[in-house]
Amino acid sequence: MSNKLEHSMSLASPDPKGLSIKQKIASAIGLVGLFILVLALFNTNFPNQGAFLTISLILITAGTILFANDAYLTKLEGIKNDGVWFKSISSRGVLGWLTGVGLTTFYIVLYFYAELLGLGTGGKANTGLVALFDPFSKLLSGNPASQWFVYGTLYTIAIIAFGYKFILKYRHNRYQQIRTVSVMFFQLGFAFLIPEFMARLNSDSFKLPYYDLKNVWPLNYYNFEQYRIDEFINAGNVGLALLIFGIASIFIITPILTYKFGKRWYCSWVCGCGGLAETAGDSFRQLSSKKLSAWKLERWLIHTVLVFAVVMTTAVVYTYLGYDPNKYWLTKDVFLASVAGFLTLVFAGVMIFKRKELGKDARYGAIGYFAIIALLIGIHVFGDGGKIFFIKAETLRSSYGFAIGSIFSGVIGTGFYPILGNRAWCRFGCPMAAILGFQQRLFSKFRITTNGGQCISCGNCSTYCEMGIDVRSYAQKGENIVRSSCVGCGICSAVCPRGVLKLENDKLDGRINSNEILLGNDVDLMNYVNKR
Repeated sequence: MSNKLEHSMSLASPDPKGLSIKQKIASAIGLVGLFILVLALFNTNFPNQGAFLTISLILITAGTILFANDAYLTKLEGIKNDGVWFKSISSRGVLGWLTGVGLTTFYIVLYFYAELLGLGTGGKANTGLVALFDPFSKLLSGNPASQWFVYGTLYTIAIIAFGYKFILKYRHNRYQQIRTVSVMFFQLGFAFLIPEFMARLNSDSFKLPYYDLKNVWPLNYYNFEQYRIDEFINAGNVGLALLIFGIASIFIITPILTYKFGKRWYCSWVCGCGGLAETAGDSFRQLSSKKLSAWKLERWLIHTVLVFAVVMTTAVVYTYLGYDPNKYWLTKDVFLASVAGFLTLVFAGVMIFKRKELGKDARYGAIGYFAIIALLIGIHVFGDGGKIFFIKAETLRSSYGFAIGSIFSGVIGTGFYPILGNRAWCRFGCPMAAILGFQQRLFSKFRITTNGGQCISCGNCSTYCEMGIDVRSYAQKGENIVRSSCVGCGICSAVCPRGVLKLENDKLDGRINSNEILLGNDVDLMNYVNKR
């Protein structure tokens, strides 16, 4: 009798398979490419930096592609669980924690100690890792590399290489393939290449501001600060067009697309943060907490960040406006009154026409609204010159940028993939996700429909929901899934073995049907059937 302890309950294959020979070779190829970057980090003097950088990036990409080919093309299409809870890196094991520590350390150095990467300061030339990227940066923009160029290059390579892996893994699902190609395209073109090409157009007499065209306020929380507005104005008609595009994205483009397709058009098809989470972070999606306490924390935290983003942006804009209506068509008082009036219209419209859909969250919305209004009044009363609440506006802005833009979105949001799951930032901290989620729940045609009669309660959908939604509980009751946090990635549908879940865009009537189904004794069921 064997004394071996079997950790798996699977009868067909109790032991998760290790790496094959081909996968080990692919891993070695990728590690060689990574080792070149590590050597550069320690100031190794390469004879031809451009050639060695090219070799490094090609090896990293090729290793990932070869690994993915052997991992998925040797199997039938479809999703297998493949022992994710028995692998150290994907189940918060030792490898998972080491990976998390390594990623977190990288982000801390990137944001706060860029000189350790070799960034030249005080007019000095770059050294180390940053210098290795100088030839590539000069080829694209004509400028030496910065730590952000290094990060942007590696970020883009990660999305493209792991995006290829993602496409192979979910090749049975056309929706997953198309949206992955979409995030790869937007990251490569809109986030990486176009801003670099725009920088190449700059001269002594003309300067375009750096602009990631797919970033929308409040994700790019800095877009309406005074230095940015000055850059837009100084760039002439092109800069003015970019400024108008930024404003139109908030009030016109985003609401229309969210109404038609839900927040998935951005969070799962365009956004770079979501793109990295879906591709490089795919192996960690099951780590997202499904606890009720996590959901409660999520609702409070993400909307607190949104309130903070609205108030900080308003405060910063307020500081560089004037009081004299003869000099400024938009004065401080008019600006504050306009913001308060707009928010009041939105709040009143929701409470009058959409209170039923908002349900218990109505009081949380009211708390957020009154908190913003109170803070706007405080800005008006205690705003003095460049100060807000007796604190310099720049100090408030930098504090927000440090806490949200650096610590939350970077260090925690990405560095903690192997610990908190791949969408910790999107779920708990992204103000853009909060706005789109609000629009999706109340005004969007998007929903995920379920067929409860087909559900076998396998739990795949809930396990792989990166936003911590207990999808199975909806499927078992045949409810439509209409949640603010849902990013419409469609993985729940892709991993369902019975075709229970379907992503749909339909009319607004009947989207939120939980009360009618759960309280069947309180409604005329024949009327309910006839309405359908």
